[in-house]
Amino acid sequence: MKSFACDNLRCTNCDFRVSIFRDFAWDLSTSTLFLRNNMPNFDKVRAKLKVKKGWCAYGCQCHAMSVNVFMEMKRASHVKWVCAGH
Repeated sequence: MKSFACDNLRCTNCDFRVSIFRDFAWDLSTSTLFLRNNMPNFDKVRAKLKVKKGWCAYGCQCHAMSVNVFMEMKRASHVKWVCAGH
């Protein structure tokens, strides 16, 4: 079975589309309030994104997560993200 990353995620908690910023990772100080006020505007969230080759920063208006490997969403139990269809 071939692995792929879903690029159409939606958060069932805040009901926003999950944005993906390739080659970036979130700064550890990124807060829910920051996300709520600035997502999904890249120009605004750029202040909390660090350039990291090979990483992806995922975020909605209530959660942010940085990854550098494929992982199943059920392993990320703190986020409520689901595929919104293709």
